[in-house]
Amino acid sequence: MAARRSLVGDRRPSEPVLRSWLRCAEAGLDSAVRPTLEPMPDHALRQVVERSFDLRRLCRPEVEALHAEALAGGGIVVLADPDGIILDSLGSTDFAARAVQVALRPGVPWSESSTGTNAIGAALIERQAVSVHGVEHYFEGHRILSCAAMPILGPRGNTLGVLDLSGPASAHPSHALELLRRAVDGVEHRALTTGFPGCEILRLHSDPALVGTPREGVLVFDDRRLVAANRHGLSLLGLDWAGLDHLALAALFPDTIRPGAGVAMLRDRAGRGFHARIDREPPATRRLSRPDLPAAATVVPEPDIALSPETRRDLARAVRLLDAGVSVLIQGETGTGKEVFARAAHAGSRRGAKPFVAVNCAALPESLIEAELFGYEAGAFTGARKAGSRGLLREAEGGLVFLDEIGDMPLTLQSRLLRVLQEREVTPVGASRPIPLDVAVICATHRRLPDLVAAGAFRADLYFRIATYTVGLPPLRAYPDRPALVRRLWSNLGGDVVLDEGCEAALAACDWPGNFRQLVGTLRALRALADPGETLTRDALPADLKRQAEAPAPAAPGQLDGIALEAMRAALAACGGNVSQAARRLGISRSTLYRRCLSASGEAVPRG
Repeated sequence: MAARRSLVGDRRPSEPVLRSWLRCAEAGLDSAVRPTLEPMPDHALRQVVERSFDLRRLCRPEVEALHAEALAGGGIVVLADPDGIILDSLGSTDFAARAVQVALRPGVPWSESSTGTNAIGAALIERQAVSVHGVEHYFEGHRILSCAAMPILGPRGNTLGVLDLSGPASAHPSHALELLRRAVDGVEHRALTTGFPGCEILRLHSDPALVGTPREGVLVFDDRRLVAANRHGLSLLGLDWAGLDHLALAALFPDTIRPGAGVAMLRDRAGRGFHARIDREPPATRRLSRPDLPAAATVVPEPDIALSPETRRDLARAVRLLDAGVSVLIQGETGTGKEVFARAAHAGSRRGAKPFVAVNCAALPESLIEAELFGYEAGAFTGARKAGSRGLLREAEGGLVFLDEIGDMPLTLQSRLLRVLQEREVTPVGASRPIPLDVAVICATHRRLPDLVAAGAFRADLYFRIATYTVGLPPLRAYPDRPALVRRLWSNLGGDVVLDEGCEAALAACDWPGNFRQLVGTLRALRALADPGETLTRDALPADLKRQAEAPAPAAPGQLDGIALEAMRAALAACGGNVSQAARRLGISRSTLYRRCLSASGEAVPRG
């Protein structure tokens, strides 16, 4: 430690930096050895980035503002997750090239245990803003850097991530910490002041000019009990996070103010006066938030098919993506509920009150599909309506257009669709001027689009545009508890007709190549043919279903292996080749899925 102090010179390092050095020394890190820091594999990084979707979205305005500051100062802005793994690094290209030399790039862990004393790692441990300049870095190779970082704390005191400004040691701006404090204040304020439906939000400060700004203190009360807060609110009252869920509003303030009454004086139990106001969040309608990150979870209407937990999570993600203007691609066999999924995502999004327009690209005549999608001017072609047509895309203005069977769209039309999605404007057939277009887009297909791209049957640039996020809907045969699924779907139909256990088991045992569409259609037919109050047995089933449901002979080990392999391949197909997602659906490890599929086919399974 004495040697490290001599490197720093006369300026004494801050207490957080000194504590970090001690932790690194006690951990046995050798400051003279260059740490081996390699970015994690692409598939692992994609999983980390997906988990951090809400954090990245929450921080976007502040990251963009800091990006401008970083460019002006010749540095970069870095966003990392709670484990210190870098998610984004933006800024000066010149410095970014130097930063790569010390692995300051996405996918690299900058926790203290991995990279010694550094601003990101120290800020996460210290839970406060930290600056680390030049030689204050533990490892010699990092002393070209000067960094400042501040953790982002959630409404319950949990660490959501960390923001960092890094630059060359010789030119790091002295106001970096103040820039970060303002940015983190904005992020935490936005996370806290929305997403608590039905709760009372108390905003207060000793300076009336700061009430309603990111620097105000915020306390959230549910049934008059403190459930969330920001640092400023806790600091003003001399509290800490341990008070959450325990402190009542009356215990903090002997008097109170009426919600919606505007700013008024409020005194706490110690007699200190604050300028304050209380707002009441309206009850939840469409959106509901987790306590750790408001606006992260979304409640959407329950579709009329039963969804697996994985698909329900995908549905919530799809809603957030639509709200962020990101396109979604749904893949799955025919009848797996692609349109049902799209309608539920639309209904749960901010566009839910606007039109939902479904277009079956495979059903439109090739000669008319352009006019049907983009519309046409009067007299644009023989047989056109005198008044012309707005087109299906413009009919969805403000809402969502669902392009089903996008894989069957003619190549000649794909380039026009790509331009529409990029420019957000459409030119009707026969028109000379484009018309602005505001729609969200969900595409769906039962075909493997990457294979079509490889075969030249689908444009690669359009694929990358529409497949920003892909959802794989599993076939019905992949559901682990099909009897429960049959019960759920039957219950959704309503009425007083009962399925007995034998009938329910027979329905669950069938193959259902048409998936939900076939099963739900069969259930509706059974309901229509039954008398009120009747209990249906296996005899009520059509003859072909009864034959399918007959109990098979016990399977030999080889047959069981074949069934398992078929289920694995089906899950991979439903997940678009995403091995991680397929393994989660099957409840097995990724390594098991690789090993079984490789040993059976001798072909490589795409990793993801």
